[in-house]
Amino acid sequence: MTLKAVFFDLDGTLLDTARDLSAALDSIMQEDGLEPLPFEQTRVIVSEGSYALVKLGYQLTDDDPQVGPLRQRLLDSYTQNINRHTRSFPGIDELIKKISDAGLAWGIATNKPQALTDALMTQFRFASTPCCILSPEHVKQSKPHEESLLLACRYANCKPSEAIYIGDHVRDILCGKNACMPTIAANYGYIPKDEDSLSWQADHYIEHADEIWPIIDNYLNLAAPETIAEAQP
Repeated sequence: MTLKAVFFDLDGTLLDTARDLSAALDSIMQEDGLEPLPFEQTRVIVSEGSYALVKLGYQLTDDDPQVGPLRQRLLDSYTQNINRHTRSFPGIDELIKKISDAGLAWGIATNKPQALTDALMTQFRFASTPCCILSPEHVKQSKPHEESLLLACRYANCKPSEAIYIGDHVRDILCGKNACMPTIAANYGYIPKDEDSLSWQADHYIEHADEIWPIIDNYLNLAAPETIAEAQP
């Protein structure tokens, strides 16, 4: 494998956005006279998106007519305070610098709406600029369909087999697998306690972002087939 690019999911993988999203849910629930949920309960739902958050907070089903309006209120509240508590996960800033120093491209493929993704990413500066920041609006089919990663590869000028995708949700790993791309499951992300990420069958598992670079470095140091052939007697 010749590694040329590293792609990240956004929420729960690159950036820790849970506090701000949870605060947005707390805000609308308090407006409605409801007691906010414990952060530990909302954190593990963040990767499921805004619909899941309002359904959890208000105990609603998918077809409840209140879901849409409540979701919009949550998004309005979140947009107003999109970067009050959000931070890159520990080790991510250093990781991006190592990726950049190694001459690799990096990018983002997320299911977060483009307006929110763009508003958030303008608040952060990394060692280098991502080659792409892709949201559902950029593709016809969002994750776990592979379209976003195939598009990311075009931006990075690489083949899917020459990139790695990192995410904290089963749909991220499925997306990578559907694109025939090696995958890393970020166990530090927003994974419910009762969900076994090993069932996702990712290629690699990590508990901290510091563990990503050794995996990348291992791919970079793999001997090319012709080198192995030349070394054989």
